Amino acid sequence: MELNQSVLPAVHKLKDVEEVLASSHIYMVLLGGHIGQLQSTVELIKQHGKKIFLHADLIDGLKNDEYAADFLCQSIRPTGIISTRANVVMRVKQRGLVAIQRMFLLDSDALERGYRLLEKTQPDFIEVLPGIMPEIISEVKQRTGIPVIAGGLIRTSEHVNEALQAGATAITTSRKDLWMR
Repeated sequence: MELNQSVLPAVHKLKDVEEVLASSHIYMVLLGGHIGQLQSTVELIKQHGKKIFLHADLIDGLKNDEYAADFLCQSIRPTGIISTRANVVMRVKQRGLVAIQRMFLLDSDALERGYRLLEKTQPDFIEVLPGIMPEIISEVKQRTGIPVIAGGLIRTSEHVNEALQAGATAITTSRKDLWMR
């Protein structure tokens, strides 16, 4: 799957969703929300011709396991799902949606554990956090061959440029001033 969009707006609130709907962005990331409002929010996004990646770990009222992944894939039907959990990522892939493995790279041990996890899950994309480590973005992309999305602590246009130049396919950010690049 090609994103063809270097900045993925990440939203928490419906007000922010509406702002992205009015923009030229096709893809966005929904960081949570209440399970009871999820269906109508995703339908609204789809009605505007947009594509949504749901962060399964952050949805209020939903346990992040393979049953939740089944529910999201079958009932909510976003474009894709982001999770830190291997069983969720693998289930999303089985269900034919875009699977994004989120990895928190706190130290070298976390990076090595991440590589082992990626061999198991084989996601469509890897979201690397924090996204302000150009050398690590480059290494992860080269070592895995899986497209990398950089997220977390990206605060400036320079951070965006560094991540993209290091090989990131895109960046995720909730900073509205970076959405319109």
